[in-house]
Amino acid sequence: MPRVELLTTLPRLGEDDVLAVPVGTGGALPPWLERPAFGTLPPVPARLLAGALRDTGNTGRPGAVTDLPVPGRRPRSVVAVGVGDGTLPDLRSCVATAVRRAQTLAEHGATRLVLPVDGAAAPAGADEVRTAVEAALLAGYRFRDTSTPHPPRLATVTVVATDGADPAVVAAARAGEVTGRAVAWARDLVNTPSNTKDPAWLAEQAVERLSGLPHVTVTVLGPEELRAGGFGGVLAVGGGSASPPRVVVAAYDPPGAGPARPVLVGKGITFDTGGLSIKPNAGMREMKTDMAGGAAVLAALDAAARLELPVAVTAVVPAAENAVSGSSYRPADVVRHVGGRTTEVQNTDAEGRMVLADGLAWGRLELGATVLVDVATLTGAMKVALGTKTAGLYATADGLADALSTAALHAGERVWRMPLAEEYADLLGSDVADANNAPGNPGGTTAALFLRPFAGDLPWAHLDVAGPARAGSDDAEVVKGGTGFGARTLLRWLEAGAPLDPPPTVTD
Repeated sequence: MPRVELLTTLPRLGEDDVLAVPVGTGGALPPWLERPAFGTLPPVPARLLAGALRDTGNTGRPGAVTDLPVPGRRPRSVVAVGVGDGTLPDLRSCVATAVRRAQTLAEHGATRLVLPVDGAAAPAGADEVRTAVEAALLAGYRFRDTSTPHPPRLATVTVVATDGADPAVVAAARAGEVTGRAVAWARDLVNTPSNTKDPAWLAEQAVERLSGLPHVTVTVLGPEELRAGGFGGVLAVGGGSASPPRVVVAAYDPPGAGPARPVLVGKGITFDTGGLSIKPNAGMREMKTDMAGGAAVLAALDAAARLELPVAVTAVVPAAENAVSGSSYRPADVVRHVGGRTTEVQNTDAEGRMVLADGLAWGRLELGATVLVDVATLTGAMKVALGTKTAGLYATADGLADALSTAALHAGERVWRMPLAEEYADLLGSDVADANNAPGNPGGTTAALFLRPFAGDLPWAHLDVAGPARAGSDDAEVVKGGTGFGARTLLRWLEAGAPLDPPPTVTD
């Protein structure tokens, strides 16, 4: 990932620089092109550049990009990038496009992208700068595990904002960098192949990254502790693998934290064969990413601690490999979870809810949670309902659902609230247990209904990220592979104090 710096004026441009010029709707050019006092472009080249930009035909559509020839190669290249109306989604697309174009030029010697972000009508504020920094880092992310050397990468992105010295803007830039690097860590965890990434490895990564942060403690529960704690779901799902399960409990508890004690539970299935209810080969190919929910909650806690947020939060990641062997759990087994609730297994490929059930109950009964939020790549039904770019949001409290939806809007992650429709609750019935784990369609809703009792009377929300946790191609700041989806939404919610209600609407 590139290094990001924030300046208030254009730096002196060299032969290894790429200058990205944002073009607004209808081809509107930024006003600084006509203000030679801004930066280092002298009046005549600035006017020539403005004329050349108009001649490209770039109409400012978000993400549209055109190259301009630069005599003398100072800078190496100028690119016009559409920023549309300058909304935050438009800005994300603009920045990501500029980073990707500059990266192709890095293979020919470019090392720095210079990125002015002031709008046509006003200087960029804190929100715009944070968005630009996050997008620059995430669009520049790549995961590679090959024997060949990495191609040359862009070393620096210089974000230029007139108000870049304002303390609020500086703080926003830092928040964007912390967020971007936390999400990149989540992507690394998701993208690591499962012959490396077993439950013990995932726990080791959490300990290595988080345990050195101030006010953070990381506890890893192994098989003996899981048996003592009654984690029947985790032990059942992980029982067929040669790599025993773990539960990671990472707690950030800063001095002066308020009374809220949110617990975030993330599904940590490091590979999912489906168990004895085995998946077809095509269905297994992406299953190294089945721990994306666990990666998201760990990344959210990582960023919260680095930003020193005044809210105590705990991340719980039940990690297991759902494998096939003589010790695999079976259809018709009855599993007892943390707290004593029992589940009749009807399908061993409905394993995510089995481990989440233990995590939710543990958070409620043992960790002093005041609110529970879980994140999981849980059901294919959610991809059918909402596609691959939107997560399903279920919640037992309207205020919590609205607060998370607001956080997601600020984070640039799409969520859509789904109904916890009570008329489907009877499908969970079992003659031999409190519930069965595969009650059928509508699959996203019945999975949420299965999880609901484990939250007890606490406010609870469930994010089914089966679609947006993985990407088949680059799109704005999202790159192909694991996306880290959910981490930014959870962080924005924590930054607001983990509210159970959305912020009030300000009216004149």
